[in-house]
Amino acid sequence: MPVSEALLRLSQDPAFWTGRVTESAELHISFPVVAGYSLTLDIDLPGGDRHLGLRRPASSEPVQMGWAPAEGPFPAALHWWELESFARVIALADPLLPHPGLVVALLSPFAPAGEDDDPAEIAAVREAAYRSLRREVPAAVPSGPEQAPLPLFADERWWPAPPVPSPQVLDEAAVAALSAPALARLQVRVDERFPHEDLSDLVRRASAVLTLLPHQRAYAGTRPLARRITDSGDLAGVPALLSALTEAGCDHPTVLDALSEPLVPLEACWMVETLAGAEPGTLLRHHV
Repeated sequence: MPVSEALLRLSQDPAFWTGRVTESAELHISFPVVAGYSLTLDIDLPGGDRHLGLRRPASSEPVQMGWAPAEGPFPAALHWWELESFARVIALADPLLPHPGLVVALLSPFAPAGEDDDPAEIAAVREAAYRSLRREVPAAVPSGPEQAPLPLFADERWWPAPPVPSPQVLDEAAVAALSAPALARLQVRVDERFPHEDLSDLVRRASAVLTLLPHQRAYAGTRPLARRITDSGDLAGVPALLSALTEAGCDHPTVLDALSEPLVPLEACWMVETLAGAEPGTLLRHHV
């Protein structure tokens, strides 16, 4: 699913993530997951009210799973492991939406930490999602003398380069504030109107995608190597895994990008775990 121009523009604006956007608009976002199911998010700007929905196969209108004002509290509409499973499947289907990334950044407030979750792992995934947000920056303006100066004035201190804006959308303080996993406050899943059956069906289908992937021809031969990396926790074997996948004929951009240099540990972790058929977090917890 190509990211809409409106979403792309807003996602590159720090004010969108910190709740200070001033423009008036209704943003409708749909993330197809599998078998006709989609997660939807409607955002009313500038107020920031958010509606999370689940669209069934062959249905035009989503069923609401939760609502929240911009500043929260956000309802516990999804378990964290459900969201991460969906985000991985979305990434495998759409290279423009890598995991963790825009999907996690937008939807993770609706998936707070549960009793069985590791808050440090969730914080690490959310942090990586917000750090993955990037924007284009203008080329640096050439600085320095038009011609060679006298040796006395050749030092760079005489010709300071103009500041270059960071391609990272959010600064360190904003990333830290947004990454902290919130505790579950509103238990909307106890409501009889909550789409329990549809969500359960989506969970089964998403889990099947991740379970079957390591057994596909391009990946089956590399599973033992992925398993060794997962068990050891050492990412030094990732280049060898990437080479083995390439030799096996793997041309999946999401798979190859997650394992390519410059290596982002968390992106590599989720892919190695998937190729190993391991539980999410098995490798990640070595790097948190």
